[in-house]
Amino acid sequence: MTPSTGISRREVLRSMVGGSMLLPAILAELMAEEDSGRPSADPLAPREPHFPPKARRVIFLFSTGGVSHMDTFDYKPTLFRADGRMTGAGGGLSLEPRPLLRPRWAFRRGGQCGTLVSDIFPHLREQMDDICLINSMTTDNNEHFQATLAIHTGSFFQARPSFGSWLSYGLGTVNRNLPSFVVFAPALPYAGAQVFANDFLPAYHQGTRVVPGPEPIPNLRRPAVAGEPSGLQQMELGLAGVFNQAHLQRNGQASDLAARIRTFETAFQMQTEAPEAFDISRETSETLRLYGLDRGDTQSFAWQCLMARRLAERGVRFIELIDSGSSGNWDSHSDMGQHEPLARKIDRPIAGLLRDLKRRGMLEDTLVVWTTEFGRTPGQDGARGRGHHPAVFSSWLAGAGVKAGIVHGSSDPIGATVAENPVHIHDFHATLLHLLGFDHARLTYRHAGRDFRLTDVRGEVVHGILQ
Repeated sequence: MTPSTGISRREVLRSMVGGSMLLPAILAELMAEEDSGRPSADPLAPREPHFPPKARRVIFLFSTGGVSHMDTFDYKPTLFRADGRMTGAGGGLSLEPRPLLRPRWAFRRGGQCGTLVSDIFPHLREQMDDICLINSMTTDNNEHFQATLAIHTGSFFQARPSFGSWLSYGLGTVNRNLPSFVVFAPALPYAGAQVFANDFLPAYHQGTRVVPGPEPIPNLRRPAVAGEPSGLQQMELGLAGVFNQAHLQRNGQASDLAARIRTFETAFQMQTEAPEAFDISRETSETLRLYGLDRGDTQSFAWQCLMARRLAERGVRFIELIDSGSSGNWDSHSDMGQHEPLARKIDRPIAGLLRDLKRRGMLEDTLVVWTTEFGRTPGQDGARGRGHHPAVFSSWLAGAGVKAGIVHGSSDPIGATVAENPVHIHDFHATLLHLLGFDHARLTYRHAGRDFRLTDVRGEVVHGILQ
């Protein structure tokens, strides 16, 4: 039954058949399908992965620009003592001698596990008992564009489907009224919309971008028009769907058209569910304080974190929050001091998100991921900044199936190279997919004569961080 008219879809179809001189055969066929109860093909129907998963959904937190590992999560006492000494570990991959730069913030132990975290993240430090910290991440490129593309798609130089698109393709959706893959992006990161694009996967697996603000999803509420029947929009979409489906039957499965059909359907259904999902007026004041969120705020990173929890509750498979900074990002070449306001913006909201998920029992099957595209050099770059550094950096995981309260891997005494248990980004992706129930080598899509996968041609599951 339609909520606005009380008329069933079958009755709408019958009325259209009775009044149409152009489409009686097509509409009658759809009406017969409705009467028979045969479901229409749904490319986003829920599917089971290769084996029972630990995680049912992902909240992916991406800090763009290259966060300094030795100023945040990777404690390097040698670097504190060696400030100003010359080293060959210069900007990016250069061997040009640079003076070493001591970390700007002190480190203290957090939680019962005692993991060392700098003063830049005091709230996250309190949550380290729930976090698996990886201090041996490594990637293959020191340019923002390529490294950002790779951490999202597994490809450094060519567009490929993003992680969220692969997950949508592999699992479908459990909520037809919301997209399966949502991205909160106040500003686009390096590599732009490619970080949430579907590329060669069917277009309905692309991410839906939400821009924080008074109207995060434009034109979501359809204005009432005087004299227009309340069910007219549904009838119009139904008629458009008839034409589109007939075109698909004649011309094969055109991905763009199939995506357009699915987009129309989702957009119509979102008019019912999305306004409620984005309405936080019923959230308690205690919950808002947990995130550091002021009532009425629809723009901050705190609002994005709360929305991530709300969308995860409502069945969205993959939610990404792109921490792009209100004025610039984490690319601190001239002064490491610019890390501080950026950290302040995300520290309490992310800690609040972890606490909120845990107290609701959602952390058991929600995988929370925080990462950046690469680290920063131990050597000075600019006046008091650091350069790009792909050789080693830090990321962390929390939630479903992950060992909590541990540190995996390490860098050398000054944070220049991996010293123990390297985790390449392909290993990182393979491990995330494993937690979601997928053998990363078997989650493939045939394109241009070969089977593609998120992990390209390599990648090993990091079993040491799994429960």
